[in-house]
Amino acid sequence: MQEQNVLDRLEQRLGRVYVRQRLGIEQDNEDEFARGINFSHPDKWYSIPSAIRNVLILSGLYRRGLKNATRVQVRHNDVSIPGLPPLFEGFTILHISDLHVDLSLGAMESLIELLDTLKYDICVLTGDFRGEIFGPFDVAMQGLARVRCRLNELVYAVLGNHDSIRMVPEMEEMGIRVLLNEAETLERGDQRIHLAGVDDAHDYRMDNIEKAASEIPREECSILLSHSPEIYQQAAHAGFNLCLSGHTHGGQICLPGAIPISLSCILPRRMGSGPWTYAHMAGYTSAGVGSCMVSARFNCPPEITLHRLRQA
Repeated sequence: MQEQNVLDRLEQRLGRVYVRQRLGIEQDNEDEFARGINFSHPDKWYSIPSAIRNVLILSGLYRRGLKNATRVQVRHNDVSIPGLPPLFEGFTILHISDLHVDLSLGAMESLIELLDTLKYDICVLTGDFRGEIFGPFDVAMQGLARVRCRLNELVYAVLGNHDSIRMVPEMEEMGIRVLLNEAETLERGDQRIHLAGVDDAHDYRMDNIEKAASEIPREECSILLSHSPEIYQQAAHAGFNLCLSGHTHGGQICLPGAIPISLSCILPRRMGSGPWTYAHMAGYTSAGVGSCMVSARFNCPPEITLHRLRQA
């Protein structure tokens, strides 16, 4: 697909200004790497992955961390939602996040083996398909296509801070509906719920909850997909019933008791991994499938989650 055709299609759908802003920030990130270290974001610190790796090797823990990073677990989360339409009782959402496909080959193989064993109604992907935050994404798209072949018909996604908006047409050709400050209606008989998704709120700050929620009736059940959970306040006060996110990797390298050393965003620790609530809204932050910076995990296994909706 030619570059200009990709941009033309995106502009027709999302608007010229939005696409120019997203592409401009992507180019800024790449330029910052070309000039050297940017201390504003840990993902841009060249020395950190090798430093972590060397510490783990010297301590004799590196091989264990590599194995841990390939053992994807299936978690189950029942979500009670006031006003959930009766026909959606038991509706199940498969939640996959932070694949970092090209950096997490072992985890990808483990994931693909698991997918054939699962039953669910829709799948949602909460961003970070590529390993790096800039550069080519062909390998990531090839790996994502392998995963997509094992998923059910209905798959929805949002972009993360490692993803380019240029990925969107190729993802949608695979059958993945990418929600960029947009919403879809899910129907069962004469009843419905709404699924919205926002663009990355962490690095790009291109999220627009108001736009995503603009056509969702106030009294109807709605779910928000956001790569980062740090917009939990805005999401709750916008009236969403459930927010599904990733980004944190649950800390990835944690102290015993799954205590994260860092969550890579400003967030209450209780929201860093697993289920949480804020105001009237339920939430879940996935620890993710892939690994970031270094392919090792401790006290924080990779995961996918089956969310089952229940009437409160």
